[in-house]
Amino acid sequence: MKAMKEETAEIKQTNDDKDPICSLCKRCDNIPEKYGEKFTLQQHNLTVHYFCLLMSSGICQRGEEDEDVHGFLVDDIKKEIRRSSRLRCTHCRKVGASVGCSIKSCRQMVHMPCGLEQGFIFQFTGLFPSFCKKHAPIQSCASSPSLPLSCSVCLESIEPVLSYNVLKCPACHGSWFHRDCVQHYAHSAAMFFLKCTLCNNKDQFQQEMLRMGIYIPERDASWELEENAYGELLQVYQHCDAVKCRSHKGREHSSQSGLFEIVRCKLCGSRGTHRKCSNLRLYETDWICSDCKAAVEENKSVQLLNHVESPLAIRQERKRLFRSISDLHSSLINKRQCVPATSPEVLMDLACQISPQQSTEVLVGDDDGVMEAALQVLRQSDFNPCCTLSVKFSKDKLNNNIRNQRRFLRRLVSKLQMSEIFEGPDGAKNLALNSKALRDDLYFEVGSLLALSLIHGGPPVGFFSPALYHSLFNFPTNYRPTLQDLGDTAFAHKIRQIAEAKSMKELRNAMQSASQYLEAAGCWRKISKLSEKDMLVEDVLNFYLIIRLQLPLQRFREGLRTLGLFEQVQMCTEAFFSVFCGPLERLTAESIMELFTPRFSEEKEQQAEENKTINYWKQYLHECDEGRCAASLEDILTFATATDLVPSIGLKPTPSISFFSSPDPSCAFPQSNCDANHLILPILPSYELFKKHLDYTVCQYSVMQDI
Repeated sequence: MKAMKEETAEIKQTNDDKDPICSLCKRCDNIPEKYGEKFTLQQHNLTVHYFCLLMSSGICQRGEEDEDVHGFLVDDIKKEIRRSSRLRCTHCRKVGASVGCSIKSCRQMVHMPCGLEQGFIFQFTGLFPSFCKKHAPIQSCASSPSLPLSCSVCLESIEPVLSYNVLKCPACHGSWFHRDCVQHYAHSAAMFFLKCTLCNNKDQFQQEMLRMGIYIPERDASWELEENAYGELLQVYQHCDAVKCRSHKGREHSSQSGLFEIVRCKLCGSRGTHRKCSNLRLYETDWICSDCKAAVEENKSVQLLNHVESPLAIRQERKRLFRSISDLHSSLINKRQCVPATSPEVLMDLACQISPQQSTEVLVGDDDGVMEAALQVLRQSDFNPCCTLSVKFSKDKLNNNIRNQRRFLRRLVSKLQMSEIFEGPDGAKNLALNSKALRDDLYFEVGSLLALSLIHGGPPVGFFSPALYHSLFNFPTNYRPTLQDLGDTAFAHKIRQIAEAKSMKELRNAMQSASQYLEAAGCWRKISKLSEKDMLVEDVLNFYLIIRLQLPLQRFREGLRTLGLFEQVQMCTEAFFSVFCGPLERLTAESIMELFTPRFSEEKEQQAEENKTINYWKQYLHECDEGRCAASLEDILTFATATDLVPSIGLKPTPSISFFSSPDPSCAFPQSNCDANHLILPILPSYELFKKHLDYTVCQYSVMQDI
């Protein structure tokens, strides 16, 4: 037992007087909210900051929480120290850099404290990624902040420009913080009490702070951990506030009963009197102080609360919730070295959440009922986005699930593009302001369906305008709305007249014609110079495309958070731009050839025939691309994979081609296995016969799909 106690006591927080140096970052600072707790393993002559371990790229937690340093084993720590000793920090130029940017292509390496000085974002959640200043997640500010502005923690003035050192609340957009201030606040309030100081939003605020690199301890608030922190709640008011106190022992004296027992105000409890001092009888317990009596007499509607939770009940509920939060985050130290940088890799990573053992049944009448069927499933109380979609079309007798799922998702994205929450030309849609859609929460549901489609293997979205993508993800960062984003509407026509005005007379006439729109946007003002029209048009565009759509954009973002898509897109905004914004990449003969991998046989004689068939295949694709065949490239891809567009997540398994021979070439027709993305081509004596059979088979398949 003694040996176990000595072993447990081996790891202890560092004594400030000795100031040993961290073996990873080579600094002796002991600032828990910046670098985490500082631990010294005396037996191994080893000192480390906890955050240096968490963020190091070459180490993971292999032990239990009570082993060595919170599960980081001594041998692993020493290996990481040796590994980092060969790496030079890009900030201080010294060796020992153990933290790298999680983007694969980035070579930035730093010490953890150097990373803080260089603007690195360290995310203390999920896989604990680190991002350099170039690849760090950013916040967007859709509306202009109200002035004057101050930090919501320290109350000092703050410049309302989002940066590494200035953050804002994602819920109310009115609460701004210095990074150091919100980190001190998070370290003190911890997970249970941390919330926006202005709007009191907790869940969304904490998720955003974690995304922006704020460490939130998984413990109770610091003031809850103080000894006898709530001792004053066990004390009651013991003071006589009568004008003249008749107690010889003073106003603080209270007997347990009798005339000199202090009775407290039944309304506020913060005033008291001896019975004798206020002429109360021995059996009287109801007494109201003069302050409360005046308030009650002034407003007769003042009523007592029927039920007030006791401090004990509140604390018990808080402890219960805290335990559930801790259980939710039990896998604190799951780590990996990098974050996928391309959209298919990110989507494949998110798709790992989908369970093939559990399925959700989607019953579809026909292609026109796809969106209704999707919304019906989404609105089920027990809907789980992590379940596999089992799609069944009522008129489809084969009920091939892979083919049905791809057909369903393809039709769903087309229907969503035509939804009432979007407006604008095809391929460049913006959000429309629709009160009924807001009331029905359709913005959230459409965002959720788009996220589900992408992660479950649906086609690229491809119809967002750059303005909508910028409003959602703040990319491109320097993007400004243009007149083209308005589409072809009466409102757009009037604003174009203002933009195209060549004289003050034309400008005034155009403004008068659009006066109702300008007044609604708060942009009706006196213009004295023709050059001022550009600023006017910019203000109108910002109002129409961004400011008036704040609530729809917020609910749409919440929907896109399904299965974690929104957060991942924010980290790879450039890679996902082509997924959400059109135009979609057109299929070409070369892209189809690159998509399919031929499987040749081992026999040389057979290989020669198969190579000849591959040449037929390439020639056929080129003729399809030029429009000289009955079938199109989309028809061919649908025949082989059950989709006419390559899904954003990619086709898994990789599409392939194999070959077969038939004693009767006239009966040898191509075959396909959509479940395996596999195309089987016949070996035929001539290209003309090959083209004839392929045209016939693919066109027949297309006709059957349309029935």
